[in-house]
Amino acid sequence: MRYQDPGSTTPRPPTVAEARQRDKARRAREAAEQFAALQRENAEKRAATGKKVLMGSVAVVGVVGAIALGYQVLHEDTVSATCVADGSNQVVPDSYCSSGHAGTGGLFIFAGSPYRYYYGGSNGGIGTTARGGTLELPKGTTGKTSSGSSISRGGFGSSSHGSSGS
Repeated sequence: MRYQDPGSTTPRPPTVAEARQRDKARRAREAAEQFAALQRENAEKRAATGKKVLMGSVAVVGVVGAIALGYQVLHEDTVSATCVADGSNQVVPDSYCSSGHAGTGGLFIFAGSPYRYYYGGSNGGIGTTARGGTLELPKGTTGKTSSGSSISRGGFGSSSHGSSGS
C-alpha cells in the first residue's frame, strides 16, 4: 500500500513500547518545565534578597561612617602633661614649666626654659624620671597637667589655659 487516504483510513493503535515512550517523553517535558519554574522562582528570591542585603550593607556602612566622623569631630583626646627638666626628664613641679625657672630669683636663660612638658608615659612623682612618653604633644591632642591646666602647642609658641575640674 503506497498511499493512504486520511479520510477513509483509521490509524492503528500505538504499540506498548510506543505508548511507554510517549509517556516517558511527556513526564520528562513536565519535569523540565517544573525545574525551570523552580529555577525562576529561586532566582527572583535571590535577586530580592540580594537587594535587601546590599541596602542593609550600605546602611550599616553609612551609620558606622557617621559615628566615626562624629567621634572624630566631638572627641578631643587629652594626654597627661608632666613638667620635666630638659635633658634628664626628671619630674619637677608644674610651676617650673609655667614660670621657666625653679623658684624666685632664678637665672634667666636666653636659650629658653630649662623645663619642658613631657606628654603621656608614666612617672612616680616629683624627683623620678618620666618614661614611655614624648616631649612633643601628639597631633590633635591637648595636654592636661596634674593641676588641671590645659596645654596646647601650636607651630610658633604655646598656650596654657587654666581650668577647674578634672
